[in-house]
Amino acid sequence: MITREQTVFLVDVDDTLLDNGHIQADLKRHLEREFGAASRDRYWAILEQLFNDLGYRDYLGALQRFRVEHPKDIHLLSMSSYLVDYPFANRLYPGSLDVLERFRGWARTVIFSDGDVVFQPRKVERSGIFETVEGHVLIYIHKENELDDVEQRYPAGHYVLVDDKPRILAAVKKVWGDRVTTVLPRQGQFAHAADAGSYRPAADLMVERISDLLAYDFTDFIPDRETS
Repeated sequence: MITREQTVFLVDVDDTLLDNGHIQADLKRHLEREFGAASRDRYWAILEQLFNDLGYRDYLGALQRFRVEHPKDIHLLSMSSYLVDYPFANRLYPGSLDVLERFRGWARTVIFSDGDVVFQPRKVERSGIFETVEGHVLIYIHKENELDDVEQRYPAGHYVLVDDKPRILAAVKKVWGDRVTTVLPRQGQFAHAADAGSYRPAADLMVERISDLLAYDFTDFIPDRETS
């Protein structure tokens, strides 16, 4: 019997709770306005290279590398302030915090994200996500490889993973099997990528937007199991 006390909800951040595409568009506009189109394109090329190397977008790391190429451009220092002080709360998908509140009313709810050690925690804090989940936040470099650590920190009979990346959902499902219900909100570039439907196992549940989960009950996430 899987109870609410034995369940943990794991929820991603970028393109799951936060509209990352909108954030990137704002950043590109700011870069072009302050530094010009060439600098914008060069910064973005560095950012994408780091993404390929690391598996997450290291905005501050890309800025540092860009600065190495322009060591005398003092104006670049203002870019770090723009990133750190960005109004992330304005870029939450509608209903994001309501979904977290609903999950938290049922069971322990934990943010489960990839990212760097400065910008990603700042994003979670300034968006209001940190407070909503009462500080239960896990940020890894490659989270799909850290499931043992998740189990140690948050033991559970069943996990529910909500993530916009089919690759992540499939990887976790292969490890946890029936112990996890995978949920795909079809938001952002990864959920709509050409190869999104190729990952197996496919998500157990799929919704068009994160707010759609407000219509679900706890038992919907524990299929074919007796709950209480």
